[in-house]
Amino acid sequence: MTVFLPGISRLLLSGMLFAFPAMCNTGKIADKTVITNQVAQKELQNRHLTVNSQVGDIVEHPAFGDFGPLLLPHNDNTRYYEVPLRQVGSLMPYHSHVNSKDVVEALNFLIEEVENGQTIFYDFYSEEAKRKDPKKRYTGLFYFRGNPGAPTAILCPGGGFSYVGSLHEGFPLAMELARKGYNALVIRYRIGSGQWATEDLAAALSFLFENEKDLQLDTRDYSLWGGSAGARMVGNICMDGVAAYGGGSLPKPATAVIAYTGQSSYSGDFPPTFITVAANDGIANIHTMELRAKNLRNAGVEVAYQPYETAGHGFGLGTGTDAEGWLDAALHFWERHITP
Repeated sequence: MTVFLPGISRLLLSGMLFAFPAMCNTGKIADKTVITNQVAQKELQNRHLTVNSQVGDIVEHPAFGDFGPLLLPHNDNTRYYEVPLRQVGSLMPYHSHVNSKDVVEALNFLIEEVENGQTIFYDFYSEEAKRKDPKKRYTGLFYFRGNPGAPTAILCPGGGFSYVGSLHEGFPLAMELARKGYNALVIRYRIGSGQWATEDLAAALSFLFENEKDLQLDTRDYSLWGGSAGARMVGNICMDGVAAYGGGSLPKPATAVIAYTGQSSYSGDFPPTFITVAANDGIANIHTMELRAKNLRNAGVEVAYQPYETAGHGFGLGTGTDAEGWLDAALHFWERHITP
């Protein structure tokens, strides 16, 4: 696979120019030059991304292999390959306050995991399932490891079911949870339908429950986190259960974290729920979310409702907004519902 990294062609060409005269001398010098070039190439391949890297550098980074495209929002991202990561927000039009430093830091977290020998991507559909439905080839789980055997969070990024905003609304949040010791997985689901996406979430949950020992995670008291469209997926599971979407007969999450969505469904069977939204959200009306929180409480569900003023829609970690730090509040809510 060709490595698409800025400056590599120039650097490798430079290496070839220096190597050519050496290979015209003795074999000993030529061998040394080849080894030096191999080391230099490896360093280039494994280097960290920066805000000056391009979107194409993510796809072609050797740490991400064949699943590199699934890190990005769309099924076909080739038109964005030359966009610098400092402008990565342009790939996710429904999201606000996209912080390129947060995006890059989370991607480098994954790169370091690979360099340390960890597997970071898991398929939850079989090859047979993918043959029957080629759209399922655009699915998977990205694993941000915390402590072995620690409780597990599954994060569902939004994007209006027209893209998956993992770069902003999944990976940075998962990184923070992993750094606090929790195991966090970000789902890449099929684009185009809330039904498909929720079916993918149900399949992913079944996969995690079936493989929790091998993955070194604890599915007891798991939490589901979702923003916007992803919050609809979470709401569907909380309302109807995993089996209703083709998964196993699994328990509902111990806690749901629902951020900025217009979904209004509720029942007394919902798990304890943390809800957050900003007053200036132009997509998810704050009054709709306030009413949902009220209805859940009236149905006997424990609810923590955290509104903000100016963070907009799809604020991710909320870096640089009045929602900054909301993840800690949601985490503390979940921690109260984790069995000691």
